[in-house]
Amino acid sequence: MVQRVTRKIGDYELILETGKIGKQANGCVYAQFGGTSVIATVCASSEAKEGLDFVPVTVEYNEKFYAAGKIPGGFVKREGRPKEKEILVSRLIDRPMRPLFEKSFGREIQIVPTCVSVDGINPPDIIAVIAASAAVSISDIPFHGPVAGCRVAFIDGQYVINPTYSQQEKAQLEIVVAGTKDGFTMVEGGANEVSEDVMLGALEKAQGFITDMCLLQEELVKLCGKEKLPLAPSTVVLENAEAIKADALPLMQEACFQKGKMVRGDAVKAVKKQIAEKYAEQLEDETQRKLFDALFDDIQYDLLRSSILEKGLRIDGRGTEDIRPITCEINVLPRPHGSALFTRGETQSLAVTTLGTAMDEQVYDDIEGDRSENFILHYNFPPYSVGEVGKLTTGRREIGHGYLARRSLAPMIPSKSEFPYTIRVVSEIMESNGSSSQASTCGGCLSLLAAGVPMKKMVAGIAMGLITSDENYTKYAILSDILGEEDHLGDMDFKVAGTRDGITGFQMDIKIAGVSMDIMKKALEQAKRGRNHILDIMEKCISKPQPVSPYAPKIDTMKIAVDKIGALIGPGGKNVKALCSQYGVTINTEDDGTVTIYGKTGEATDKAKAAIKGICEDPEPGAVYQGTVKRIMDFGAFVEILPGKEGLCHISKLSRQRVEKVTDVLKEGQVIPVKLLEVDKMGRLNLSYIDAIENN
Repeated sequence: MVQRVTRKIGDYELILETGKIGKQANGCVYAQFGGTSVIATVCASSEAKEGLDFVPVTVEYNEKFYAAGKIPGGFVKREGRPKEKEILVSRLIDRPMRPLFEKSFGREIQIVPTCVSVDGINPPDIIAVIAASAAVSISDIPFHGPVAGCRVAFIDGQYVINPTYSQQEKAQLEIVVAGTKDGFTMVEGGANEVSEDVMLGALEKAQGFITDMCLLQEELVKLCGKEKLPLAPSTVVLENAEAIKADALPLMQEACFQKGKMVRGDAVKAVKKQIAEKYAEQLEDETQRKLFDALFDDIQYDLLRSSILEKGLRIDGRGTEDIRPITCEINVLPRPHGSALFTRGETQSLAVTTLGTAMDEQVYDDIEGDRSENFILHYNFPPYSVGEVGKLTTGRREIGHGYLARRSLAPMIPSKSEFPYTIRVVSEIMESNGSSSQASTCGGCLSLLAAGVPMKKMVAGIAMGLITSDENYTKYAILSDILGEEDHLGDMDFKVAGTRDGITGFQMDIKIAGVSMDIMKKALEQAKRGRNHILDIMEKCISKPQPVSPYAPKIDTMKIAVDKIGALIGPGGKNVKALCSQYGVTINTEDDGTVTIYGKTGEATDKAKAAIKGICEDPEPGAVYQGTVKRIMDFGAFVEILPGKEGLCHISKLSRQRVEKVTDVLKEGQVIPVKLLEVDKMGRLNLSYIDAIENN
């Protein structure tokens, strides 16, 4: 039986429907808003696995080209591996939903939202969040939802809920917020130097919409929600748990507060080994060993949190607002166009900037339409950065962290008219213990300046954390520059990047029911102080762009009349191809008459520019040209002063004295300075030979 609920939102109606499509899945919801539609399904495996210490859930958001009436570009016409956008939307859905599943359910869960229609007006990602949550909520899978998502833009002093694509382009701030009706749990987005107050206002605006969407899903659950499957909680308990804890606690109190990540890790391992040897017979059972490991995690959790809340002391000895030592270096690599090494405590990014031409732009072929970007940032997290052995892969984590760093830096990148290069930044994480994405933001900024990119302002980023005592926040601590352990064992992880004048990038994940606006305000103020502290250190290393590297392409731009574009390009591109071949450059012409010349050397670029001027500029009487002698006649020489434009230098204009033969002064192929005396009524060019006249 088909069931449907609707809600009017602005100019369109949001429809959530089930019972017509995907009836063999545990849950399936068709969601439509305007002309944008998403089908979300969820399935669970038939058998539960005992003793899982994580929720085995995967989210696979995918977009079909037919949704936009397109056929995939390239040789392969079938949709293939996930595109970066699909990975980012999958993360967007996964992060707010994952904490709401029960570990004790023990079954693999797969959520597949598929975009099947787009109208080019309403983005499908928010619809996918709502549809995915609704599919799980009506299914028989235990879930402490529903959740919903909302995009908020700040445009001309006003907040806009779920802006269209065109509205997003004009926004000073654009964030996506997800959460439950009790509070938001995930935020991410970018901005163009907005204040902390504007950010807080956007969060408040989002909560009302999220609550309404959760209530709408609850209406659908009342109509057709299935009875939930039973949980499979483990009935096995750790034997001698109190004795083990009593033996381990005093040793762990010392081990957990060692200075240095590796030293601390080794100390904890030594304590576990010592206690495990004492209870070796009991721990031969695999289940008992897992419970033993979980007990040690709980001990670490309690020690870290109690030390921070009761003493204001973190595991590395810092206070709550202290930032680890920072060092910055630039030009650490000899040949790349720009490089920097940013080190903050035990987190280090080697950031490298490469300058390319317009042909190097990142081209996207997706359902939103073909587009290209001239600023690219890639983030790599190799296993050696945490002292481990593993495969060198690009996973969802790398895509997400790189996207955050790119969004943080993008508002400060100059326009193509100001700096006509394609810019690629690569952040190689050399070591990691807390917020390598923000190290990438800082290192990326330094490497951009080292490469000569005239950034509008410097950008820095910091990761913040939160430790709370209870649901009522009777006691809490906001942490600046969190460690990996504080991220793992804390209640909130949020990253803030920006300039001295405002926020440019933001990402937050909350592990508790919600966070009060008072805490958020204090956290943002503390983050701003930390950000300015980091900027102080970065500015001592480099505060303005260096000259562009001699190894970078040489780029020049010029304007030609629109009606001269055809003359420059020539039939079938003949003229422009000849220029590129002759001077070893690449020439790009735009519809407005902007011509960009990319050459390996400045000399090649300058010569090509002069040649283009020759083609596109009309000869000016009185101007001096470097001309090439093309033909010698008895009465003078024909000299090419511009490509395709020849004039006559009469024998009488070769010298102040009488010249018997033209060949006494000139020879074919000779390059000579000539002055254009006049353009006669018939359009003929009359020239004089400057050197010969002045030397006599």
